[in-house]
Amino acid sequence: MVKVDLTGCDSFVKKEQFEEYVKKALEAQKVLEEETGAGNDFLGWQHLPSVIGKEQLDDCLSVVNCWVGKQIDLVVVIGIGGSYLGAKAAIEALSHSFANHLSSHGPKVVFAGENLSEDYTAELIDLVQLRNAACVVISKSGTTTEPAVAFRLVKNLLEETYGKEEARERIVAITDKARGALKSLSNQEGYKTFVIEDNIGGRFSVLTPVGLVPIALAGFDIEAMVHGAQEAELVLSERSAANPAVQYAAMRNLLYDGGRKIELFASFNPKLQYLGEWFKQLFGESEGKDGKGIFPASVIFTTDLHSMGQYIQDGLRILFETVVTVENAQRSVTIPSDPQNLDGLNYLAGKHVEHCNRMAQLGTKMAHIDGGVPNLDIRIDKLDEYHLGQLFYFFEKVCGISAYVLGVNPFNQPGVEAYKKNMFKLLEKPGY
Repeated sequence: MVKVDLTGCDSFVKKEQFEEYVKKALEAQKVLEEETGAGNDFLGWQHLPSVIGKEQLDDCLSVVNCWVGKQIDLVVVIGIGGSYLGAKAAIEALSHSFANHLSSHGPKVVFAGENLSEDYTAELIDLVQLRNAACVVISKSGTTTEPAVAFRLVKNLLEETYGKEEARERIVAITDKARGALKSLSNQEGYKTFVIEDNIGGRFSVLTPVGLVPIALAGFDIEAMVHGAQEAELVLSERSAANPAVQYAAMRNLLYDGGRKIELFASFNPKLQYLGEWFKQLFGESEGKDGKGIFPASVIFTTDLHSMGQYIQDGLRILFETVVTVENAQRSVTIPSDPQNLDGLNYLAGKHVEHCNRMAQLGTKMAHIDGGVPNLDIRIDKLDEYHLGQLFYFFEKVCGISAYVLGVNPFNQPGVEAYKKNMFKLLEKPGY
């Protein structure tokens, strides 16, 4: 199970203060689980792992089987925000770091509809024209500008390339169960569809078909991921001061009220870069409202120690770090000896590269704490589907508890509409 180590905060908070915030977090947990708080009509994610059955997983896998039969080697996943970040985070975390340069069995998953860059879009079209392609489009409404533009282009390209009949076999829509432009189009064209339930918001949707279908198409074990989330749901439902989600939510808010307004999501594993992007959306959209909220940022160490490390060490003391640690590497590499030793590294000969990474992590933690940066350590055993499922659910649960401690509705995002209204006016959209 996900483990939380808060000893890196010991020199910054008093025990009595933390105990008081644990009480607040337990009250917030009660509000969350009894569904009495603001936004309580968006809590479908909370017991989702325990209700996902074999039938739902088999339905996701049916797409994989169908498209493998068609020898499809490229899947374009179209979505924005929570409609793509969870799947992107999982696929990046679980894939070989150099998968793009290796031959592989099954389709390559790429993402579109998360930007309006013309160069990116044109290059996507180049790729789709070269490959045996299919598309997963994810949108409750079907009218969100970025994914709608991407889907119109990809849909037209698939129909031009394969014909309308075959193209409909190469398009899967994940959308609302009853309404919206994408649902209407899916009914009209006969696309295979999956439902985004009304009571699950996008940023909490990674364990729905929104995340599971793309992750399965990338070749990963969604059953193991769901099992990990089921374990987390069980453990994190405990009403106890020992609950790791309660502890982490309590400490985040205690540090925030003490002037720590920025949370750095950090990892010493580059495979977790997009987990940081998912984390930023989850907490940024959930907590950043009513003039409140911890600002989420992300870094990958040791890489970013050579860019952001100076500020973290000596800059304005408004930061705290949440470090996700993967305790056991999947591969083994040792450093060789060299007769000349011109680089002076023979003192490391015979040591594992991951041992050096661990010492870098420990040294960084010590330096940052000494420099005035509290450290919260979130640990999983290894980076696989099971433990990633635990981690996704853990952060979702923490987010709900933490936002209620903060005093905001975790499940709305009214500020997101401001840029859209201005954009629609500038684009001369009818009605704006």
